[in-house]
Amino acid sequence: MRHPWQRMLLLRAHLRSSPHVLAQSSYSQVHSQPNLTSLFHTDTLRPKFLNSHLLNPRNPMSRNLSSEPALEVKDSDHGVIADIFSRPRDVDDIRKDLKLNNVVISHEFVLTVLRSLESSPDVARRFFDWVLSCEGERLSSKSYNSMLSILGVNGSVKEFWDLVDVMKKKGYGVRNWVHDRVLEKIDKDGLKGHAEKLRAVFASGSTDISLEKVCSRVCRIVRNEVWSDDVERQIRDLNVAFSSDLVKMVLENLGTEPTKALIFFRWMEEAELLKHDQQTYNAVARVLGREDCMDRFWKVVDDMRSNGYELELETYVRVLGRFCKRKLIKDAVNLYEFAMAGTNKPSVDCCTFLLKKIVVGKELDMGLFSRVVSIYTESGNALTNSMLNAVLKSLTSVGRHGECDKVFKAMEGGGLVASGSLQRKIAFRLGSAGKEDEASEFVSIMEVSGTDPGYKAWSSLIEGYCVAGDLDKASDCFQKMIEREGLASAGYAFELIVNAYCRKNRVSDAYKFLSDLVSKRQLKPWQTTYKLLISKLLVQGEFRDALHVLGLMKNDGFPPFIDTFIKHVSKSGTGDDAIAFLKVMASKEFPSTIVFLRVFEAYFKAGRHSEAQNFLSLCPGFIRNHPDVLNLFCYVKSGEAAATTAVAA
Repeated sequence: MRHPWQRMLLLRAHLRSSPHVLAQSSYSQVHSQPNLTSLFHTDTLRPKFLNSHLLNPRNPMSRNLSSEPALEVKDSDHGVIADIFSRPRDVDDIRKDLKLNNVVISHEFVLTVLRSLESSPDVARRFFDWVLSCEGERLSSKSYNSMLSILGVNGSVKEFWDLVDVMKKKGYGVRNWVHDRVLEKIDKDGLKGHAEKLRAVFASGSTDISLEKVCSRVCRIVRNEVWSDDVERQIRDLNVAFSSDLVKMVLENLGTEPTKALIFFRWMEEAELLKHDQQTYNAVARVLGREDCMDRFWKVVDDMRSNGYELELETYVRVLGRFCKRKLIKDAVNLYEFAMAGTNKPSVDCCTFLLKKIVVGKELDMGLFSRVVSIYTESGNALTNSMLNAVLKSLTSVGRHGECDKVFKAMEGGGLVASGSLQRKIAFRLGSAGKEDEASEFVSIMEVSGTDPGYKAWSSLIEGYCVAGDLDKASDCFQKMIEREGLASAGYAFELIVNAYCRKNRVSDAYKFLSDLVSKRQLKPWQTTYKLLISKLLVQGEFRDALHVLGLMKNDGFPPFIDTFIKHVSKSGTGDDAIAFLKVMASKEFPSTIVFLRVFEAYFKAGRHSEAQNFLSLCPGFIRNHPDVLNLFCYVKSGEAAATTAVAA
């Protein structure tokens, strides 16, 4: 054991108890694929690095950011691929169409698409070539064999052998199923020479030296023994030329034993068996990106960047998912900062994801929140209203309505200009949480930033106070609103408060609130507000107050609200009450005869004939002597007489 770092790593592994080690086996490892140069070079498809956006709403990896994303591939995606690659096109146009259709390239997606394109070799060739050029890490031995099968069964013999040669250089063997299918096609076409060549390739043991089998042998040696000189000797005795693809595969398969994976990784370069590149660095980073290997993970990624290599997005997404799953949010933010400092920057969705994770944490860490905002904006990105809206939803989901102003302040400091709808949402949540100081600060922030909150935001704040049942705060807030915004658009907010008073059975307070504002501030409530308050006052027997409100309503030019009054007077009011009501509602001294007739009819319908007679005696002469009124009383009296006769008989 020549290397001190090996002893140190093995000692750490030895000190761990067996149950703990077994528990870590639940961590799944990433299976990203090597970056490869293009096999089929065309004028329209040139090799070009593509900064793939893994965080896509259609990609379950981006939704969950878990350590084991289940890739969901829909049949409709295959149709989209077939259409996009149906003809030669520029690589940027292809990238644009894929993004437009929310198609995310992954290893499993490549395999399923190739299976669906078996009868369309030209489309499959263009698709494979584009992936090879722009998303080479998504390809594996399985991908190459799938493409090889398509070429073989469709009679593209020359391209078939060209691809076999490329696969040999990468250590990929021809699979049994590919050999059998292609051989059947070649025999059927009578291509004896090619059939013999394929049999010879297979017989020479090309499949026996496939990357997967070599990887299996290496992993068996590493797993079965404690790392030692003997383990190193056994690996050397395999006489294998270690490539980046092979080392990456070994590291992935050693994922449940991160200590041995790191020892193997370090030994590869120290033994001069391989010069590590971006692919192998990312492979070991994916293995070490877990809670119990944090120090080693950061050492590896720092070494990777110092050697000129970058953290791949797939590595970032997988490790970030593990950190968040284990609630290691500070480490997740550190990883985000590291990735944003590189060339493969995470997408906008990732920033939103992290902000949401922070606000739903056990405690709201605004330091971390502001740090993510700064990292994002200092990279030249702009915060959007959709981001703020998503964060507010998460904040609300854990009952932190009163923290909206903190989140808004942090994002406003990052350059966000909130839309009116978001201002209203924040105002409502602050009000409903009873956060008066925070609400005042929010309004101040809006005004200082040059953004007038407007009467809608004020109304939302008032509505929030009403929902919370804090009507004193709602009333005070209304006073501030009309001082700053004027009376013109105050009707909605005013009705909210009046309605809230009535719901809390504080109708007298609602009456005083309305009377003062109408009389002293010349506020003009909505017609519905007047009707609501009048109805509630009459229910509680506050007839005089209701009449006063009716008078205010008439003065504001609204048509008289008579039905509720007539119903109330006929059932419980006196003749004097009826006269008082008619005088208040009339534009002159008294209303038209029709209104008097309605009151009489209501009295009779309620069975209060004596009160109707009393009301008649108080009416002016032109009503007492009006033919319609006399006829109504005669009709009622004749009906009473007939009823009396019938009873006597």
